Amino acid sequence: QQELLKKRLAQRKNHIQRTAYDGAAPASLAQNRLWLEDELAPGRPTYNIARRWRLNGRLDIPALEKSFLTVIARHETLRTTFALHDDQIVQVIHPESKFSLPIHDLSQLSESDQGERVEILAKDEAKRPFDLTTDSLIRAQLLRLSDDAHILLFTLHHIIADGWSMNIFLRELTQAYQAFTAGQAPDLPPLPIQYTDFARWQEQQLQNDRLQQQRDYWLEQLSDLPPYLDFPTDRPRPNQQTFQGAIDTFTIPAALAAPLKAFSQQEGATLFMTLLAAFQVLLSRYSGQDEIAIGTPVAGRNHPDLENLIGFFVNTVVLRGQ
Repeated sequence: QQELLKKRLAQRKNHIQRTAYDGAAPASLAQNRLWLEDELAPGRPTYNIARRWRLNGRLDIPALEKSFLTVIARHETLRTTFALHDDQIVQVIHPESKFSLPIHDLSQLSESDQGERVEILAKDEAKRPFDLTTDSLIRAQLLRLSDDAHILLFTLHHIIADGWSMNIFLRELTQAYQAFTAGQAPDLPPLPIQYTDFARWQEQQLQNDRLQQQRDYWLEQLSDLPPYLDFPTDRPRPNQQTFQGAIDTFTIPAALAAPLKAFSQQEGATLFMTLLAAFQVLLSRYSGQDEIAIGTPVAGRNHPDLENLIGFFVNTVVLRGQ
């Protein structure tokens, strides 16, 4: 713990350096992954991040659009497209955004018809793919239900943002909107670096065979891993992955959660580790396999300078359990 504290204190002193680029910059490792995914299966909306927000009360639409443009101007990644340059994937940073906020007026429809129309528009928006080379990778639509009720549909491609980024975007959008509607300029703190600086810093961190060492580690960790879980499902596994899934949400009662936390502390583990172990045991019982690999997303923001930056930092780590 002392060594970890020393490392983090050293990071706070050693800031990521700002680097000037002439319109293009190297893509990060995460962006390279998604570019490859898009090349292998173009036109899929698999990596669209879609949100739907209901806005109640009087809405200043010009102020909202201006707020979007303000946040986009702050973060270069929201003005980025991608290209191949000398067989390398690069980020192309555009000085201005193509963003606009189209409005669909549904106020003349009945409440039930509005609900149906909102669902259709939301699904169509979420499924509409991006062209990583030419499209603005952030878009929005405003659905007007009445003078005091709107639905904001917001979609961007995962290659320029992640879940953490969405919280940053919403926070800054709200601050900008509140300022504009009050007749003031948004007081958003300046960003010390941009995502391109992170990509360069990441590249520097993995020099001198460090990238190959990490590759070797993971190849060893995941060697001889069963290709998939052999579940006794009610229908055969399709030959081609469809990405048609669902989410099942449930709540662990407080009477169970408290002893789970206490047990985790007693064993020197986190609650996540305890629940993961239980989940792996469950999957093992269903599949009859004694090695279970589960992918879990990690934030990937391992430097203080990255905390308030919009970008694609998240990584999926394979946790192999016996």
